[in-house]
Amino acid sequence: MEPLRLLLCGYSYHTQPAAYLQDREGLPHYLFRLQTEGYCQALVDGVLTTLGPGDLLLYKPGDRYELAFAPMPNELGQTAVYSGDYFLSCTGDWVGEWWKRTPKMQRTQIHLDEKLISLWRHLVLEKRKYRMGEENEELLGYLLRALCLCIERAVLETSAPHGRSFSAVRMKTFIQENAMFPFKIEAVARHVGLSVSRAVHLFKECFGFSIMEYTKQVRLAAAIERIKYSKMPLEQIAEASGFASYSFFYRVFREKYGISPLEYRRQAWELGDVKVDPAR
Repeated sequence: MEPLRLLLCGYSYHTQPAAYLQDREGLPHYLFRLQTEGYCQALVDGVLTTLGPGDLLLYKPGDRYELAFAPMPNELGQTAVYSGDYFLSCTGDWVGEWWKRTPKMQRTQIHLDEKLISLWRHLVLEKRKYRMGEENEELLGYLLRALCLCIERAVLETSAPHGRSFSAVRMKTFIQENAMFPFKIEAVARHVGLSVSRAVHLFKECFGFSIMEYTKQVRLAAAIERIKYSKMPLEQIAEASGFASYSFFYRVFREKYGISPLEYRRQAWELGDVKVDPAR
């Protein structure tokens, strides 16, 4: 059994023309690359293709890999070489099994999620430490596995299973990241560049519930954790979980779980579990 090995991992930034060709016979390893800034060109399914921010490249052993950096017009109409990306190469039976689990396209446009990028940065730093002689190969393995799983989720979300739109997934992510703060539907729509009416319709069409219904779900989930595992006053929990008032929080909570927040906390603390109707 071949162990999981991280061969290369880093961040590259280019401001000068350049071209790279990796082995005319094909790659000897897996290679992942995420464009985060600017533009470049890469060989995708045999065609030299322009890449922009959010373009994820996934290559398996045997695939041809070619990369080119040339002057391109930017958003200001200026022509320049401007490209930034994270990259890694790896081998091992685990990544081979991971690769086979779901279809992998050579190029996928994904949302530049800060959590995924932070994980990639962490992997870059740990690889740098490893090259300096520190014993952290086990940590590298776990971080690489975590990054692969995060990439898989990002690709699956972007591929829009069951008709889900990339814009709808981005709205859902925005809500997850901002539900603890007050926001209006206009902010969600603005985040994906849609009108309010289109954003509302698209979200409901893709997920079967409204933006505000989903926001309440996320806020209730946060409130549950705080009720069970903290001693925060219930009024403070309501506010910290994004609810405008305790009375509104109380009503929404009771509608969902069939008991009051206080009774929920009492059962959680006294019995170590909460007995509520799972259908609610």
